[in-house]
Amino acid sequence: MPVVVVTDSSSCLPSSVADHYGIRRVPLHLTVDGVDYSDGVDEVPDDIVRIPGVSTSGANPHEIGEALEEAVAASDGAGVVAVHISRKLSGTWGAARLAAEKFSGQVRVVDSRSVGLAVGFAAIAAAQAATTGADRDRVYEAAIRQAATVDSLFCVQTLDNLRAGGRISAAGKMLGSALSIKPILHMVDGTMTLRERHRTFSKAVAKLEEGALESAGGRAVTLGVQHCEAPELAHEVADDLRKKLKMVTSSLIVEISPVLGSHVGPGAVGVVIGTHLDPIEGIAED
Repeated sequence: MPVVVVTDSSSCLPSSVADHYGIRRVPLHLTVDGVDYSDGVDEVPDDIVRIPGVSTSGANPHEIGEALEEAVAASDGAGVVAVHISRKLSGTWGAARLAAEKFSGQVRVVDSRSVGLAVGFAAIAAAQAATTGADRDRVYEAAIRQAATVDSLFCVQTLDNLRAGGRISAAGKMLGSALSIKPILHMVDGTMTLRERHRTFSKAVAKLEEGALESAGGRAVTLGVQHCEAPELAHEVADDLRKKLKMVTSSLIVEISPVLGSHVGPGAVGVVIGTHLDPIEGIAED
């Protein structure tokens, strides 16, 4: 039995891909009007990303502990690699580290230092290594390498959601609100930082694509486009980048999970550029 890979719902992996690689997911949580929802498990209100006062939280040690116990048993001695959202954005990594202590070294936990499909790409890298028969340490290293080289950019309509959730710096709040400026955000060492700001959203999207091309640097890459209630825009961005990138080995277009959507707000679109990935299998046809 190969090493089993576990991640969380922030990875935004399509079920078809997760199922193909046997990647197990634990849910993050949303709470609104006193009701707790498990991300990717429960049916959440359609307009939850627009509801003020929504709070989010990571997976707790009990949930992760159960998931790891099942994964360790399924691995039949090969062990488990758990790939999670940045520890600077969520307590999920810490909960996973705490839960892993009871398994006597059978579980290695990866801080992806990112969020969204960037987490998903690291989990896929781990799973692809596992399918080749790599041991637990090599699977862990594959995830670490992907996490260290993946690039993730986001263009949001407003910083209101990030401001409310405390996920952007004070300077970012000020710059994002001035004259309705449209910001481009960049994941840097596990935190979401303000990369650029533009007066129109169309200009911001164009610069988002430029940033993705710069990140690719003419290499063969895996392309991810993620969005919040903006499927047409996501497909336009993906089509543009497929034409401009030198080589795209695989591409994924996903709607981000409600937990992430509640932070970036409706209309947001992001690009993830990954390297060191084999062509992704299990992608469902649009």
